[in-house]
Amino acid sequence: MTGRRRFGAVRKLKSGRWQVRYRDPVTDQLRPAPQTFGTKTEAGRWLSVLEADMLRGTWVDPADGEMHFRELAERWFATEIHLRETTKLQYRYVLDKHVLPFFGDRPIGAVTVLDVQTWLADRKARTKLSSNSVAKAYKVLRMVMETAVDAGLVLRSPCRVKGAATERLPEMQAATPEEVAAIVANVESRWQALILMAAYSGLRWGELAGLRQKHLDPLHKKVRVVEQLLEINGHLMFAPPKTSAGVRAVALPPFLVEMIVEHIARYSQPGPDGLVFVMPEGTPLRRENFRRRVWCPATRAAGMDGLRFHDLRHTNATLAAESGASLRSLMARLGHASAAAAIRYQHKLEGQDAKIADFLDEIGRAALPRREEAG
Repeated sequence: MTGRRRFGAVRKLKSGRWQVRYRDPVTDQLRPAPQTFGTKTEAGRWLSVLEADMLRGTWVDPADGEMHFRELAERWFATEIHLRETTKLQYRYVLDKHVLPFFGDRPIGAVTVLDVQTWLADRKARTKLSSNSVAKAYKVLRMVMETAVDAGLVLRSPCRVKGAATERLPEMQAATPEEVAAIVANVESRWQALILMAAYSGLRWGELAGLRQKHLDPLHKKVRVVEQLLEINGHLMFAPPKTSAGVRAVALPPFLVEMIVEHIARYSQPGPDGLVFVMPEGTPLRRENFRRRVWCPATRAAGMDGLRFHDLRHTNATLAAESGASLRSLMARLGHASAAAAIRYQHKLEGQDAKIADFLDEIGRAALPRREEAG
């Protein structure tokens, strides 16, 4: 039994199920639908929807959806030439480690919302993965599927979990000068200048690890930030700061300059291009080695267990804000491209207003004639 239509045809198979054939808009030949149907009504409805999609220009050839996810992901990755090299390395790692093992051999058109939700739940269940690592993996998956939509391989992306690609900033902590001193007291002398430099210059870990002797200007008590040392998937690489705002000159307190000069004489690589801070073997710093061998034992001994090395940057920003620095000055010192990050220290700036009022009260009272006391 066959039902002839202007657009396609519906017929009953020997199995009792119904088959749809539709006219390919390119070859003008009849093609079978990718699945069969339980009833003639279902088959007719599917054919009507397909015809409407073709008329609206939203139809996607099922054959296109058969392209494997891996092929599309590699094509997408190859076109991301505008990305910084470090970002590309991160995306490559995420693809190979978290995305391709699950989706790589699946046809693009077969990736469903449920598949994505199942994969995401599996990522979250892995205790060694941080929430931000999961967010990065989801972001990469979403970008590949958005490329599939743009290319007309699928009509809609299955990545629809709200907020899944959002990375959360860890709660900001700031050690006091006394707490910094306590940490310094619990490390060997070769590490003291590094910790104090982080707390009183605000340089990031990568900027400190990539700091060369020629970038320091002890005479004018400044350090130029023009390079950083990045560690991605175990590989070290030197790169410029992430944004143009990251290239900057930072003023250093005199006591820190004295300690840096002494440190260079004892521990740094020789010559203008020599790294200021290195491992005992003379090799570039590695974050995890330093954290495990030096930082964690020192913060634990100082009663600051849980404090991150990056929190020393918050210490510098907090102290700078308390000194009366403007938001613009904070942005310049920290290398922020926008005010959004520096505004986190705004509560410190707001506290300056009360100090201004106290100062105005003092000079205002002094300028006024003394008032006779009542009574």
